[in-house]
Amino acid sequence: MGAPISATLIGAAFVLTCAAATAQAQTYRAHLTALNSGKIGSAAEGDATLRIVGDHLEVRIKMRGVPANIEHWEHFHGFPDARNATCAAARDDTNKDGFVDLIETEPMSGTTMVPFNDRPEDMQIPTHTYPHASGAGDFEYVKSVPLAQLAATFDRTYKGRHIDLEKRVLYVHGVESNSGLPTSVASLGPVPSHVTLPIACGKIEKVSK
Repeated sequence: MGAPISATLIGAAFVLTCAAATAQAQTYRAHLTALNSGKIGSAAEGDATLRIVGDHLEVRIKMRGVPANIEHWEHFHGFPDARNATCAAARDDTNKDGFVDLIETEPMSGTTMVPFNDRPEDMQIPTHTYPHASGAGDFEYVKSVPLAQLAATFDRTYKGRHIDLEKRVLYVHGVESNSGLPTSVASLGPVPSHVTLPIACGKIEKVSK
């Protein structure tokens, strides 16, 4: 029978394991700035951190200045062929109605890909499980996403393509239902335009290996 393993050795092994896991983590960040703020009466701003740690994608999104007391859809957008996506700006209001709507973001931002709701790994966009802003107009979203499941869903949806976070942008959407948006503000299918109107966007960038 071998010699007993000391508590010191066990502790050392634990520290080394944690250090290795930290070293292998990949971190991505996005600073989100306001879109359509001149029309909706608030200027949304926030920060997102996405970390691949082991077999999970750890997501934290903190927003402020968003329309209060409503649900806000949030997703990363991009191109299935992994072209580099960028955020839309006021100049991309192609129909000149004063709003950059969801459809007008597509030439530079691509399609809506992964939702940040209660189950991002399912990639079900229309749900009622997105963050709900406080009366002060802020919210924080924190989620640990099983990476293998997300990658498998992404692979099925986009025919073998990869998540490629550094090629994506992150959008937050949503204004009050009584905002009086003109009918020219387009949306996705039957989803009302007040739900999908972009209010903030940030480019996802890799900051560490």
